[in-house]
Amino acid sequence: MYRYETHCHTAEASACATASGQQQAEFYKSRGFKGIIVTDHFLNGNSTAPVELPWNERVDILCSGYENARSAGELIGLDVFFGWEYAYHGADLLTYGLGKEWLLKHPEVMELHPNEYCDLIHREGGFISHAHPFREDWYIDMIRLMPRKCDGCEVINSCRKPFENEMAKHYADSYGLIYTAGSDNHHAGQSRLSGIETETPIRDIHHFVKLLLTRDYNIFDITY
Repeated sequence: MYRYETHCHTAEASACATASGQQQAEFYKSRGFKGIIVTDHFLNGNSTAPVELPWNERVDILCSGYENARSAGELIGLDVFFGWEYAYHGADLLTYGLGKEWLLKHPEVMELHPNEYCDLIHREGGFISHAHPFREDWYIDMIRLMPRKCDGCEVINSCRKPFENEMAKHYADSYGLIYTAGSDNHHAGQSRLSGIETETPIRDIHHFVKLLLTRDYNIFDITY
């Protein structure tokens, strides 16, 4: 089986992360992973990209951690793919299947209502999984669920409490949402990791989306 991280952050693009893209690549390689998907905070979330910069420069910053991780991965034998974590008042949507060139052409995503954002992502062939949907934190005033706009739901997040993950699984089962799992790793030293396992290597982010849609994978949750 091949093991993949689906949710991790880099210091280049996520203001709350301390690990660089290179450090994340090296960390996951040392843990026996086949690959990772870098999902830094989107430009409407906890991003390092200043809002006053032109759109293309902000997209460059968003993609920089992924690009550094990919360069490191090419040297050490780790596959690295790109996604992002869109934010809306505590609801975080892991977005897969679209790339940098797509983002450069769509600055309007910053102005869209979340429902419109999800519709656009789906029209363009992307996949959305609601990350840690029952997360409780000081800055979250209410839990916002979007079961008719998301394809999947993160039923295991290594940084969340058991109750929150249990509620996420119940939510996914109630609405028939596709299971995803991820570590939400920001610091490259995390001992508990989760993600997906596949019988064949993932070729690219489009192949990953296909595997999710066909549910041709297992989820895992381990502690090193």
